[in-house]
Formats: sequence, structure tokens, C-alpha cells
Amino acid sequence: MTNKELASQILEYVGGEENITFLTHCVTRLRFNLKDDSKADIKVLSSLEGVITAQNKSGQLQVVIGAKVNKVFEELEKIVKISNSNEGAQEKKKKKNPINAFLETIAGIFTPILPALIGCGMLKTVAVLLKQYGLIDSMSGVAQVLDMGGDIIFYFMPFFLAVSAAKKFNTSLNMALCLAGAYMYPTILDAAKAVPAGQTATIDFLGLPILLVKYSNTVFPIIMSVYVLSIIYKRIDKVIPEMVRTIFTPMIVLLIMIPLQLIALGPIGSYLGVGIANGIEWLFTTGGIFAAFLLGALRPVLVMFGLHYSIMPIQVQQLAELGNTVLYPSAVFSNLAQAGAALGVFLISKNKKAKSVAGSSGLSGLLGITEPAMYGVNLKYKKPFYAAIIAAGVSSALFFMFKGTAIALGMPGIFALGNLQSNNGLSLLICVAISILLAAGLTMIMGIDEDVEDVEDAKKVSARDSVTSAKENCILSPLKGEVKALSEVNDTVFAQGVMGKGIAIEPTEGKLYAPFNGKVDAIFNTKHAIGLTSDNGVEVLIHIGIDTVNLEGKYFTSHVKQGDTIKANDLLVEFDIEAIKKEDYEVTTPVIVTNHDLYKELNITDKKTIEKNELLIELK
Repeated sequence: MTNKELASQILEYVGGEENITFLTHCVTRLRFNLKDDSKADIKVLSSLEGVITAQNKSGQLQVVIGAKVNKVFEELEKIVKISNSNEGAQEKKKKKNPINAFLETIAGIFTPILPALIGCGMLKTVAVLLKQYGLIDSMSGVAQVLDMGGDIIFYFMPFFLAVSAAKKFNTSLNMALCLAGAYMYPTILDAAKAVPAGQTATIDFLGLPILLVKYSNTVFPIIMSVYVLSIIYKRIDKVIPEMVRTIFTPMIVLLIMIPLQLIALGPIGSYLGVGIANGIEWLFTTGGIFAAFLLGALRPVLVMFGLHYSIMPIQVQQLAELGNTVLYPSAVFSNLAQAGAALGVFLISKNKKAKSVAGSSGLSGLLGITEPAMYGVNLKYKKPFYAAIIAAGVSSALFFMFKGTAIALGMPGIFALGNLQSNNGLSLLICVAISILLAAGLTMIMGIDEDVEDVEDAKKVSARDSVTSAKENCILSPLKGEVKALSEVNDTVFAQGVMGKGIAIEPTEGKLYAPFNGKVDAIFNTKHAIGLTSDNGVEVLIHIGIDTVNLEGKYFTSHVKQGDTIKANDLLVEFDIEAIKKEDYEVTTPVIVTNHDLYKELNITDKKTIEKNELLIELK
């Protein structure tokens, strides 16, 4: 398909020219503001030849094209009257959809604490199994230490959430920790424990009652408090003279926030959490196996759109209030079903490359790492994905029928089976077998399109053969800052590896340097993103911040232009971190190897922080 044909089809499936209020593009995607989002067919757009994917993010339709986005945009310019007026500029800065904004916020807050949640959950699993099979005494020191390790994150949940919420809401970390400390202060916790069940007690504060609530396991109170803190802190900081801000701003903010959160925000958030936990319990009690089937079947769809993060606080709240959660088992059975479908592809595929990918991704899926199986195999051939959905729904519904729940969270794979409990151990094994074997069996029955498989594999082999250098290629860090996994980036296109493999950096200095010797392939006119190619053929995309294209070059200064030759450590772009954050944009910077499939190995640094010019990625 030519660029002109692709532009014409994209225009058709976004609802036509009359449905577009503003159109722009960045280095990877076309960005549409539409009058009526429902007129855009995202499914068809994603399936078009030449389109990597399409998504509606923050009220904006994004069609991800990749390297040739400029050429497609040029064709669109010829057939669409594109507004460059101030009116258009204002249009694209319209408010985010509240639901999208909420889900992005929950994801941004819970993603950083997932390692701690998983680690504590696995410790709890080990403790349960050791005590269940009589390997340790439940009153022994070993059991007490393991129980303590498993309960740490749940008992001190306000502190963990205070850290990630402060980063998400761009406010003072230490002030957020003070708010968590107020919730966890012994005066509150000890008094709350002493209140008889079913009764309430208060502490008087200037005639206003402070309800005694146990906040150690809660989720919503601290998130609500840190959000309010982010608003109040900025406003107080603006009116206090600069010379005395350090003294008076923190004092005044705490004087406002601590009573406010203990009198109002905390109790409201606590009762909200209890209500949601009980509401979910009621829903499953009423809907029964039908509700369980739907959650299991739709779990991978929720993951694709990042909606699964909205379930996380509910799961945590259920564990805190009820001691178990009916939601988590669906995640385990969904991942096992994705692994089973990939293993089904492994068994029936005649293509050696496809068998290798399906086999390895299927095994990783069994361990709870399901992205390679879901995106690399099952979605590619579609039918295995449908098989996994059916198997996950059936096994989740059956497990619920056996009164199945989860007593802890963890990486949702075979190692998390100890977190699950039901009315008998055999029922768990039956559900595990169904999720894996039914998905594999349905995949084998429905089959896969071997022709598509052969064509795609041939393309990759041809591309790999074109690589002339077999030696290691090094990508140096272009920034100074904190290293993050690509999956932590608050943009599904980057986080899911659609554009390629790589790493992200949270910069602490607003300077971007060349990561190798090579040339500038492209630099967008807003200067927020740059495409580079090394002398050895490594292609890298560096995208400064998330959605910073909307700044239209404000706060960015470029020191190179397209076609320039660069040397490692050359200064490429300067940007104002604080100014960008004040505009409510994240500065997390993905560093993507866009032609990673030409290399056998891609090794990423394990450093948590990195200096410019230090080794970031090695390729072979």
C-alpha cells in the first residue's frame, strides 16, 4: 500500500475530514482530535497495512505509523485542511477523559510498588505451604519471620503508596510521607484497635471529631490525601515569600493537611474502600460463575488497554477487609491460558522460528510473564488468543464454583498457585489443567495461518541477513537519571514494546547527548524526539517525555538538525525539566532500538541510576 492510499484509508476510518478538529503528528504517530470519537474505527485502523496500532489516549486518537509517519502526514496534508491556528492549538489541549485520567493515575501509582507486592505475596505463599505441609511449626521463629515479610507491604501500605503517589502527582515526597505517618501514628492505630467491633470512637479537634480508623491496610485514604496535598502545597508555596518558604510552607501545609485528612479524607477513603470491597463481594455472590467467567475471559483485554490496574486497589482492599480476594485468581488462570495457547502453537507449527518463539514465550507465560506469549504469538495469529480467552473464562468460573479465592498477591503464574485456596486441593489442579490444556487444545483444533507465518519469518530472516556487522554494538546513556523498565512508561505504545525494545530514563538533567557515533535520521520540529542511526546500523528513537509533542517545542532547544553527523557524547537537545513538569507532562524518556529484531541479543544495564555516556544497551 502506498503512503497516499494509507492516508486515504486512515482518513476514512477516523470518520472523514468533517470529524477532525485538529491533526498533527510526532516522530511515531498521527494525532487526531475528533468531534465524535465513536466515528473512528480503532480496530480497522490497527489492522491497516502500514499501521502498527491505534489507540485513544487522553481524549486523542493516536495512529502509530513508525518511521514513515512524516510521509503519511504529508499525504494527509494534501487531502485535509489542517488547522495551525491558535484555535486548533487550544483544541488539542482539551481536558483528558476523566475515566482515562483515573486509570492512568492508578497505573502510575501502583506500577512502582508491584515488585514489593509480588515479593511479599510470594513470601506469604512460602509460609502457607511450609505450615500446611508441616515443614515448620506455625509458632516457630521461621514462621513468624516469613509471616512478617509477607505482611509488610499490606501493614505499611500508606507509606508505599505515599511515595508513588507523590511522584505521580508531582508533589513533595517527604510531605507525602508525613501524611502517611499521621495515618499510621500509634495514637490513631492503638485507639482504633481498642474500639469494640461495630462501635465508633473519636478524638476531639477544636470541636471537630476525628474518627478512629485503622489505616494500616487502606489504599484510598493516602491517595486522596496526597492528591489534595499536591494542590494545597503549590498554592501555599506561591503566596509565601521565597526567603521564608523553607520554614513556613511545610508547617502551614501540615497544619492544614493533617486535620483535614484525619477528619474528612481518611474516613471517606476508608469507607469508600470498604464499600467497594463489599460491593465486589456482593457482585460475585449475585452474579456467581457468570461474573467469574467474564472477568477471566476479559482479563487479557483489560491488560491490553491498561485497565487491569484499576483492579489492583480493589484486590488490595479486599485482602485488607476480607482476608482474601475473588478477583486475583482470574489473573492467574488468564496467564496460564495464554501460555497454554502459545504451547498449542508450538505443537502444531511447522515453522522452526515460530516453534522456538511459541515454546519460549509459553514457558515464560507459565511463570507469569505473559506479554511475549500474548503479543508475540497469540494476538499475531488471533485464533490462539480466542482460545486463551475461552479457557481463562471456563477455569475462572469453575474455580469460583469451588469457592476459590486468593489469600495473597504475586506474579500470576504457577508460582502463585500457593496463593489460591478452594474447598479442596484437587479443584485447583483441575482448574489449572483446564486453563492450560483447553487453551492448547482449542488452538490445535482451530489452527493457525502458516502462510502468514512463513511470510513474516522470511522478512525477518532477510532483514537479519542484511546486517553486515556481527560485533557488539554499544548504546551509551544519552541522559543522566534513574533507569526504568520500558513497561513502567505511562504510554501503552512504548510500554508494550510496539515501537521496539529498549529502556526508559527519568532524567535529572535537561541535556540529551549522542549515544554513539552516527547520524541524525530525523528530529521533529517540536524537538521532543529524535531518530538516530549508528555507524554500525543500530537505529534508535529517543522520545523526551510523554505527550510532550503538545508543547510545540516550548522548553526544548535543539543543537543538531536532520542529516547531521554526530559523535558519542555530543550535546543534541536541551530541555527544561521543571517547566515541562509544571505543564503537567512527564519527562520519562524511552530509548528504543527500533530495529532490534536484526540482533540476536539485546542486553540492558541493570543499574538503577546512570550517568551520561555510561553503557546502557549492548547488542549482538
